[in-house]
Amino acid sequence: MTGEQPSLTVYRQEGSMGAAEDLDFALELLKRARSGQQGPCLRLYRPKPTVAFGQRDANLPGFAAAEEACRGLGFEPLVRKAGGRAAAYHEGSLVIDHVEPHPDAIVRAKARFSEFGELLAGALRSVGVHAAVGEIPGEYCPGEFSVHGEDPDFPAHRIKLIGTAQRVVSGGWLFSSVIVVENSKPIRDVLTASYAALGLDWDPATAGAANDLLPHLDVKTVEDAVIEAYRGYADVVDGDFRSLVAWSPQLR
Repeated sequence: MTGEQPSLTVYRQEGSMGAAEDLDFALELLKRARSGQQGPCLRLYRPKPTVAFGQRDANLPGFAAAEEACRGLGFEPLVRKAGGRAAAYHEGSLVIDHVEPHPDAIVRAKARFSEFGELLAGALRSVGVHAAVGEIPGEYCPGEFSVHGEDPDFPAHRIKLIGTAQRVVSGGWLFSSVIVVENSKPIRDVLTASYAALGLDWDPATAGAANDLLPHLDVKTVEDAVIEAYRGYADVVDGDFRSLVAWSPQLR
């Protein structure tokens, strides 16, 4: 993140449009960016209970059973186009979709994982969470640039708090992040059921929420901290999310 700061329009989405619709709208924003209709933007929202499976998950023999387990626990199973293994989130989470047009979007694709991972870890540290970038053993949807938190009283206890994924196309990129802030038990339960159905090993102790480490923390506080952290990356300006949706009558 070097050079002159870009302008970044922040859109706070008030309420989910639906699990599938929310995922699809991120791709719609990427489509607009690559065609020159949308400038750099950040979209933040609290999602419906969702388990976003990776493409590899959908090819496993236990996928249908995993889908059924999700629905039984009140989570919508979806297959995303970016990212690795299954990840779960709900209204106690914050989804961040960062979209930018770029003439050569593949350039620095890997660097974005490191840079935005550090930016988001810094946002959590700013509100008191002991957060750092790096995969922890046994985590769900493992990734080199996951963000985890440490229990200040038991530093050996680390939990995954943020997963990131990226989609790069000709003319633009989408960097999506999910921060689990509140109410970790349903997420742990649905991941346990899903991974068992898929036959994948992981450690349920690695799944948690930021307020497991800092009990007073809520999504609004983390959302404000994320936007403040982005001020070090770009000139942040507020946008009206309704103006984005107005382009897509089927989503209104």
